[in-house]
Amino acid sequence: MNNDLLNGFKPHPEEIELHYKQQKIWDNQPIWELITRTARNLPDRCAVRDLSHQLTYAELLKEADLFAAGLLAKGFNTGERVVFQWSNQVSFATTLLGIFRAGLVPVMALPAHRQNEICHFAQLSGASVYITSGVEGDASRHKMIEQIAEQAKTLRGIYSADDKDPFEPLPKGKGQFTPPPIDPDAPALFLVSGGTTGLPKLIPRSHNDYRYNIACATAACELQSDEVYLAVLPAAHNFPLGCPGILGTLAMGGQVVFTRDASPDQCFELIERFGVTATALVPALSQVWTAATAWEEADLSSIHLLQVGGSKLAKTDAQAAMAAFPGALQQVFGMAEGLVCYTRLGDTDEVVATTQGRPMSPLDELRVVDNQGQEVGAGDEGELLTRGPYTLRGYYRAEKHNRSAFTSGGFYRSGDRVRIQADGNIIVTGRLKDVVNRGGEIFACEEIEEHLLAHPNIQQAAVVPLPDKDLGEQVGVAIVCTDKTITLQALRDFLTERGLAAFKLPERLNVLSRLPVTAVGKIDKKQIL
Repeated sequence: MNNDLLNGFKPHPEEIELHYKQQKIWDNQPIWELITRTARNLPDRCAVRDLSHQLTYAELLKEADLFAAGLLAKGFNTGERVVFQWSNQVSFATTLLGIFRAGLVPVMALPAHRQNEICHFAQLSGASVYITSGVEGDASRHKMIEQIAEQAKTLRGIYSADDKDPFEPLPKGKGQFTPPPIDPDAPALFLVSGGTTGLPKLIPRSHNDYRYNIACATAACELQSDEVYLAVLPAAHNFPLGCPGILGTLAMGGQVVFTRDASPDQCFELIERFGVTATALVPALSQVWTAATAWEEADLSSIHLLQVGGSKLAKTDAQAAMAAFPGALQQVFGMAEGLVCYTRLGDTDEVVATTQGRPMSPLDELRVVDNQGQEVGAGDEGELLTRGPYTLRGYYRAEKHNRSAFTSGGFYRSGDRVRIQADGNIIVTGRLKDVVNRGGEIFACEEIEEHLLAHPNIQQAAVVPLPDKDLGEQVGVAIVCTDKTITLQALRDFLTERGLAAFKLPERLNVLSRLPVTAVGKIDKKQIL
């Protein structure tokens, strides 16, 4: 074990960990055992596929082990971190499983992240390796990878699956492979936070807690061994990865179908062709799919689980989805930091349409508090606090932020405003933090403001979320600028050059002579757009 991995990792208290293990809540196994168990029992069953490739469980494990052996042959050791950025395709599964089997720890970057985020992840995690599915025909991504190579000083290796890319191809070993021993209490992977303050934080998920997460999710969703899961959302997200998603489906012996095209014409064809039974969407995509059922002729009757989460689904949109996909809609409310809530199959239409479900584990602890941290009355609105067997106790290497993000008793301050009904179902009423939730991608206004203030002509900047009928929210920007002719496109180009992900770029601009302030002198964001 690379001891440096544990530097900055805050585990659960020892007595709680011991209790979880004694009660068999945590099973003390590596995360990859979920898949290798299935490979032993069902070697010839199809595990993963996309439009150009498919692998059985035995083939999936063989390819993963060749890659794992290649990583170890290159001199990388158990516990070293890997910034892993991969698009939705069969090789996502083989590469991720190979990283797990080698004992390395992936930082789950999204395909939309650019060099600004990738370099931040590498520096914060101390990553030794950056592994990417390649430029995929995008010249700007090729330049991005070159910039990462120059800027990310901790990296000893950069590997790309794109044969047009000048960086080394993915290493492959030979012969039989035996995975090195791992500590199930140590981080298995790092998910990426929505970024409620500044750049995104890293969320350490241990082998034990993430296996429990997956087990609870498969039970709450009643996932079956013959499930066919369509991975539509970026696979590195917690939602499609382990709630129950890709890993849950593979743990049950089902089949995962990957797609990089989320459009209904592409996905509906896949649903009909492969008999897809389950998938996960964000509300904006759910709206598009629901509308498309009026004219698309594909047979969608195989779908029995349509999960929608990432941001709140409006009641009218929920009702429309329930009509388009009868009996399939499941509302999901959760966070990569831990807590996940689901409506359940068999809930009334009213519960499914109007609530965001209830916790998937009986061991989830929830509190709803007012602005002073005092618990509110039953059914009253307040901020949701949570802790439990699969909820983190601290962001990775973020000691200062952790002091405000967690209570002294280890409860995570979610920043979500909620009401909890008498039946345990949660209704999300809003957010406390200064963030934008754009189609399920949550990021801090502060991060974009810092980049804007680096512009030589911008003196002040404020970023606010604005309503968007398709995505939920979009990015609005108000600036005080010496150049009054500056355009929205010019700002977008500037931010792109600085390596900001495309989903964080502003969509509305207001150039002001001064920013309005509140009575105490703070920028009044309610008045700027």
